[in-house]
Amino acid sequence: MDAYQNYIGLVLDNRYRLKRLVGIGGMAMVFEADDLLKKTTVAVKILKEEFAADEVSVQRFINESKAVLMLSHPNIVKIVDVSVKGEYKYIVMEYIDGITLKAYMQRKGALSVKETIAYSIQILRALEHAHLGGVVHRDIKPQNIMLLRSGQIKVTDFGIAKLPDAKTLTATDKAIGTVYYISPEQAAGEKGIDRRADLYSVGVMMYEMITGKLPFDGENPVSIALKQISEEPKPPHELNPNIPEGLEQIILFAMEKDKDKRFQTATQMIDLLKRVRENPGVVFKQKTPSKKHEGRQSKKGSMLPIIMGVASAFLLVALISAFTVVHDIFFSDTANNTVTIEVEQFVGRAYDDALQKELEKSNYRVRVNYTYSADTESGMVIAQTPKAGESRKGIKGQKFADLALTVSRGEEELYMDDYAYYDKRQAQIDLRGKGFTVTVSEDYSDVVPDGCVISTSPAAGEKVSAGATIVLLVSKGEKIETTVVPNFVGTTSVDAYELLVKSDLRLGTISYRYDEYADYGIIVEQSLSMGTTVPKGMAKINFIISKGPEPAVTAPVTAATTEPTESTEPAQTTTDFDDWLSGRFH
Repeated sequence: MDAYQNYIGLVLDNRYRLKRLVGIGGMAMVFEADDLLKKTTVAVKILKEEFAADEVSVQRFINESKAVLMLSHPNIVKIVDVSVKGEYKYIVMEYIDGITLKAYMQRKGALSVKETIAYSIQILRALEHAHLGGVVHRDIKPQNIMLLRSGQIKVTDFGIAKLPDAKTLTATDKAIGTVYYISPEQAAGEKGIDRRADLYSVGVMMYEMITGKLPFDGENPVSIALKQISEEPKPPHELNPNIPEGLEQIILFAMEKDKDKRFQTATQMIDLLKRVRENPGVVFKQKTPSKKHEGRQSKKGSMLPIIMGVASAFLLVALISAFTVVHDIFFSDTANNTVTIEVEQFVGRAYDDALQKELEKSNYRVRVNYTYSADTESGMVIAQTPKAGESRKGIKGQKFADLALTVSRGEEELYMDDYAYYDKRQAQIDLRGKGFTVTVSEDYSDVVPDGCVISTSPAAGEKVSAGATIVLLVSKGEKIETTVVPNFVGTTSVDAYELLVKSDLRLGTISYRYDEYADYGIIVEQSLSMGTTVPKGMAKINFIISKGPEPAVTAPVTAATTEPTESTEPAQTTTDFDDWLSGRFH
């Protein structure tokens, strides 16, 4: 812990001051921090020193930031900044004042039906949004779910998420995620893990929430993974008799070993959970139990015979498949085993459950890409390859025709970030990097420093379209009004006073001198030249005032009895003009 305390007080990139350690994971530490630029509290996730030079670990950091930056949902933690270039690799996230769902369950034990359903729906809404964007989390577990004091859920840690058309990461080339919560296909090391794996993990979490226990446990990760693949969980009502039957059905359906037999979308789970929430007594239509699952939990002894049996079965299937292919190639009647199809028109259709089931039964090998479109509503097919009407030939009963569908995500829901106090150049680079066009206007500000952003149009928090034009209002600093210095030379005290007030100038110093051309009390010189532009209300002006002509020098008086003559020279230090003028400006 002492090593982590050395980070306290560290300021990253002159912006994020680390305040306290709030969490430690296998690869990273999370600190509460102050955003010195925006004056807000954030969470900073820093890669541990021992992983900072590891390419895979850094890529996982990048992967997590990419995944979350693609998504914008109230139940998904928001990322505000990423840095993987310098000495410290870190991700800056919104600060969440709460605890993990795992910590909450450890404190409370089994949760109520109301809490289980409420938290599960929020988690599924986050996954529904992620799956629509082509992102599969692949590590759903209560340690990655944050619970706020308000009851709001935030899904975190997309470090090993599967991104659309992007490189993904795995802890190994086999099992992905945490063994207590991974799906059977993850435990078996299958490729092509899809959204249904996330739904299985949600089922495991629901089991744990409502019973207070995990469905599978063991002495080591391998034994738990084998149970995920081969064993059925104990029915939840045996651990918690108060669980509604409909809720138990949802949990067990989500935890089906065969991914084709469990929920196919988060939306389906949400709909059924809402029905249980509205009517706890609802019971869904049950399917006839599969014979292949009978008696599994009664089997005892070593797992070796099972593993050997599975391996033998796999080898047998491989041999049969190889024989079938060879037979089809060399001995079958080509006319009876080939089929030609004409590619259908999919553009304009909704990529929904109905279309997906239709494609699963077809000859197509389907690949789906998602993209934002301001012109097409979410879920609609906007492009396909090959085009409708083209022909493809292959063997009957097999998937031989490649089909790429591009599905709209709808208009990208972007919200304007707060760029107040950002340096103008930094804001321009950031916005242009997000695909926006940027224009700049300027105005004075008594608060915002020169060259920094005062506000944006659209304003922070407002919805903005992709590629829109953003107007940055940039500060020119405090506005200083100016005035032009008038000519004071030759004026009297009254005139000088009026000009000072009118020009909003401040009186500086006053001095006197003899001047044979100016009468006593007339200004003969000013420190600021006439016509000079100076700040209004701030500039001081100094005057030299005439004492009149210098008196003539008389011969010294020698008679002792001669009375001294009274001098006509004005006093140098006190004059009526000096008192009058200075009294108005000091």
